[in-house]
Amino acid sequence: MSEPRPLTIDELKRHPLPPPSHEDKYAHGQLLLVAGSRQTPGSAVIAATAAQRSGCGKITIATSAEVAPQIALQSPEARVLWLAEGRRGGLAKSALGELDDHVELADCVVAGPGIAKGPQCRDLAARLLAAKPQTLVLDAAILLELAPLAATCREVRPILLPHDKEMAALIGCDEAEAEREPLRCGRECASHYGALVLVKGPLSRIVSPDDRTWEYAGYQPGLGVAGSGDVLAGVLGGLAARGADPLTALLWAVWLHGEAGTALAKKIGPIGYLAREISAEIPALLDRAQPSLE
Repeated sequence: MSEPRPLTIDELKRHPLPPPSHEDKYAHGQLLLVAGSRQTPGSAVIAATAAQRSGCGKITIATSAEVAPQIALQSPEARVLWLAEGRRGGLAKSALGELDDHVELADCVVAGPGIAKGPQCRDLAARLLAAKPQTLVLDAAILLELAPLAATCREVRPILLPHDKEMAALIGCDEAEAEREPLRCGRECASHYGALVLVKGPLSRIVSPDDRTWEYAGYQPGLGVAGSGDVLAGVLGGLAARGADPLTALLWAVWLHGEAGTALAKKIGPIGYLAREISAEIPALLDRAQPSLE
């Protein structure tokens, strides 16, 4: 097995982002974000903001009707779909068909930030996988229910963003093992699901199904805060919607998220900044990094 490549600006030169377009919002990509619940409506707002800061042109947030008004007020630039809520607090199975047309229009679909845990997540994942979006990112509670859908995942090749508990559910190990052997578990997960996998932790690892790996070592302690993962998912979705291929979008999202933490550590301190403050650093980082790739 090959050794992981350091994820640096020099490595990103090998994976340039699409240049910004001078055309309208549709040319900057359309993102469908399935996110938020009564317990964590803010996750949808945080992820949508991060996607916007990454240059995404149009965002549609699909969420529970119970929290849709609050999310709409906090995300005035986004379109918000009000979907019926099931008895377990997630999206009702009967409402999932309403996503189909939006999946077809989207350049990228991100599903999971802040959604309610439970078996209803399997219905949502199955529906999205069956629709075969151009790029599909699965995160958070969805990953706890994804194991029965591994064969379908291998056909679609999604991007998975697990932490230790979610990794354990994905590959059927215990959480301690996932924490102890993150790279091995990431490789097993990528192979089993045919997916790009981000293994989250103080040392972030990106693993592709063909066993190529990268490591980002610039993680800041302040990024270990609620909502930080929602920012990462939003940045990833925004870049993919703009036209970056899945690997390029993931590499850049990890780097931008980490470098934003570094910028905030210098401005505010090593800890104590808020997840919703991370996104504001993204445009300047993109502006600084992309000219060096010309």
